[in-house]
Amino acid sequence: MKHDIPRDGLRPAFWKRPLSSMTPREWEALCDGCGKCCLNKLEDAETGELFFTRISCRLLDDDTCRCGQYENRKTFVPECVVLTPKTIGDVAYWMPSTCAYRLLYEGKPLPDWHPLISGDSESVHKAGQSVRGWTLPEFEVPEEEWEDHIIEDL
Repeated sequence: MKHDIPRDGLRPAFWKRPLSSMTPREWEALCDGCGKCCLNKLEDAETGELFFTRISCRLLDDDTCRCGQYENRKTFVPECVVLTPKTIGDVAYWMPSTCAYRLLYEGKPLPDWHPLISGDSESVHKAGQSVRGWTLPEFEVPEEEWEDHIIEDL
């Protein structure tokens, strides 16, 4: 069953335009709802290499793969990054390789499973590109054990 993505107020194929020209609504619509950016990451102090873990931010809803307090997230998680066209260049390296914001910043196209391409808000989940059902909330796993939950392929 197809779940059409509402396109009211969005220009056709707006994602093919420069990031800086997008309206706030278009910018938000780029998010595919995978939840990968809400996974806690570990950085190797010597190499700078970044590792994603199965440990999710306390605000991530594991079923919807969306932030449970999106509008107020900075109140609950002060270190949460508010991604904008101006900040994407500073943080793209730690975004998942499948992230629309990172892909477009790097000049790459959106994948076929992206909801803006498929028209189906569930396509990211159907394609196995979301974290639905396999994360562990950060408050359930001591930080010293996060290394045990590194994801090899994301």
